[in-house]
Order: sequence, then C-alpha cells, then structure tokens
Amino acid sequence: MSGNINIRRMGREDWNESLDLSSFAFQYPLTPEEREERLAQMVPEEQWGAYVEDKLAARMTVLNLETWIQGKVYAMGGIAGVATWPEYRRGGLVSKLLCNALSVMREQGQTVSFLHPFQFAFYRRYGWETYAEYKQYEIAVGQLPRFEPQGGRVVRGEPDIALLDSLYETYAQCYNGMLKRTESWWKNRILERKKGTTAVYYGADGEAAGYVHYQVKDRVCTVHELVHLKREARLALWRFLADHDSMIDKLVIRVPNDDRLPFLLDDPRIKQETIPYFMARIVDVKSFIEKYPFVSGAEAAFLLEIQDEHADWNNGVFTVTVDESGTARVAAEPLQVSDLPSVSCSIQTLTALLTGYQRPSFLQDIGRLQGTLQGLGMLERLVPARTTYLADFF
Repeated sequence: MSGNINIRRMGREDWNESLDLSSFAFQYPLTPEEREERLAQMVPEEQWGAYVEDKLAARMTVLNLETWIQGKVYAMGGIAGVATWPEYRRGGLVSKLLCNALSVMREQGQTVSFLHPFQFAFYRRYGWETYAEYKQYEIAVGQLPRFEPQGGRVVRGEPDIALLDSLYETYAQCYNGMLKRTESWWKNRILERKKGTTAVYYGADGEAAGYVHYQVKDRVCTVHELVHLKREARLALWRFLADHDSMIDKLVIRVPNDDRLPFLLDDPRIKQETIPYFMARIVDVKSFIEKYPFVSGAEAAFLLEIQDEHADWNNGVFTVTVDESGTARVAAEPLQVSDLPSVSCSIQTLTALLTGYQRPSFLQDIGRLQGTLQGLGMLERLVPARTTYLADFF
C-alpha cells in the first residue's frame, strides 16, 4: 500500500469515525442513544488505529481483560472490533495492527490473547489458534428433562451482581479460558446486552448454589447462562426451565463441550451441534510458562523450541525446569548441544497444548508436536487436563 502508514492509539477526535467504521464493517446500525453509550464505554488506552496519510483506515480494540487458566488468573489482551474501510483492504493494515498489538500486550503484561475470528485460517497466520468450542442444544418442549424436585428453592428477581459473580467465579475456575468479570462487564456486556430473567437456586441449607439467566420470546426459551456448583442445583434449575413448557416450543442453550445432559434425558436425540468459537495466542512464552501450574510430584527439565515469526522474543529454544511443586523456570538456551529431552512446535501448537484444548499425544499424532520420546512423555504427564470454555463474547 502506498502512502505513509502509522499505527497509533486513536485520539478521541477519531472515535466517532471508528464507530462508523465498525458499524459499516459489521453491518449493524447504531441509534444516537446506542452511539452515546458506546462512546461512554470506550477506554482510550484500548483503541488503536492504522492511519494512511493521517486518515483512519483500519481500527482495532485491545481489551484489558483477565482469564482463568488452570485455576490461575492471567492478564489477557482481548482483540476485538478489527475493521478496515474497503478502499484500504488487502494492504497489510490488519497485519500491522496485530503485530503492534503483540508488542503492546507484552509491555502491558498480557501474556495471552483471545479473539473471535471472522476466519480461523487468517488469524492462524499470526499465531492464534482455536482454543474453545461449545455445544449448542436445541430441545423440543416434549424432550425437556423432568428431574425430581430438590430440597432447595429457585428464586426469580432482580439480578444481584455480587451474588451472581461469586457463583460464576467458582464455576469459571473449573474451565480454562473463562473471563474474570468486572462489575461493569456484568452490567454492560451481560445484563444489558442479554435481556431476560435471572433466577438463583438456594439449597436446603439456604446457600446459593447456582443461577440461570434466560429469555422467553416468540415461544423460544434462550438460556444465556446456566451455572451450577452442585448436582442438586443443576437438576433444580433444569426442572425450573422445564416448568416454562406452556410458554415455549423449544429451548436453546450453549454449554461446555464436556456437558453430558443428553445422557440424562428420556429422549436423548435432541438437536446438538459442536461449534468452534474463540482463538487464543500465547503472547510471551517465558512469562506464561513461569506462571503455569504444571502437575506436581516430580522434577522435570526439557528443551522447548518454539517457532514464532511474529514475536521474535518467543522464537527460539528455551530450557524449562519444573520443580516438585509444578512451578516452572524458563531460560534462553545457549546454542551448544544439550542432552536434555526436547520438544518442538509452533506458537499455535503450544497455545492449543497449554490452554488444554488438545493433548500432547494428539498433537504429536497429527505432526504438530515433535521431540524426543522422553520429552513428549514429560509434556503428557506435566500438562493438567482441563476442559476449555468461554461463556462470553467480545
């Protein structure tokens, strides 16, 4: 692309044009009220633009978020709203924005990044890889579960964000890749954008143990979120939803990929679909691994070779030493020959592996992970098994 190209944070004077670009690219009109609301929610440090001859040509948001991985909170850069005006497309502007975002996220201590792709193959070129999928059920009213009554009670009412978040956080830690939500995220992204009703399950002991957030419209019950901390909460909330049978023809819900509801149904032949959802990328290999809780119990050391053409700080060979507690230390490996066990892969493969989306043995089988027999065996033992899931969108 000819002309002077500059990547920089957008000034407030460009925010309206940025909204125009997003509205045009993603084909959603904004009312004046919605525009004012979006402007009020924009964070200056998160807004990035690609300028050609000082004109805004492309834009991107790098959200300052946090995510749960193996029970730990990681600072995460959420890539969102990537858009380019048609006359500037295929000129490499998104590539420049993404490469700039990697450097910015590293500087900000965001060791991992998530995004929702318009095309998976495109973002794989820059190091992102699929990390989360979900199952979607469509259940006809006659197939809804009829579980036995539980000892507690389900209470509908105005959403108590503090209560909902306490339940959500306990649930979220059981999966890799769930967001750690803030109060503003609950208000603006969950309750404001997903209209409906909230109901909380309280056990016989009076303690809250789950909730459901749902909407009934046009004879369809859309379950935005169902969180349960105990088996009884899950059964009670499903019974509660089934009691809407006179109002609906079907229920639609998204659930983690390890959900086994169909096995519990009298008629398990419901409509279900597995949908690839979000992509992830490790931004800083050293920092990410040094925080990562590997399986404890035995010491281990191996060489890790990473190919990452868009983040040179990741591209190379590292010595990874894991102590008995599962804590790792990472050091750059000098070029001399080492007799340590070794593994080698791309940054995409490492991301799929350490987020828990794919096991080392599978990645080896498909040719995405190479190494010595001992090194591959170490990874299989060291990486904890945990399902990935993301209940949010950005």
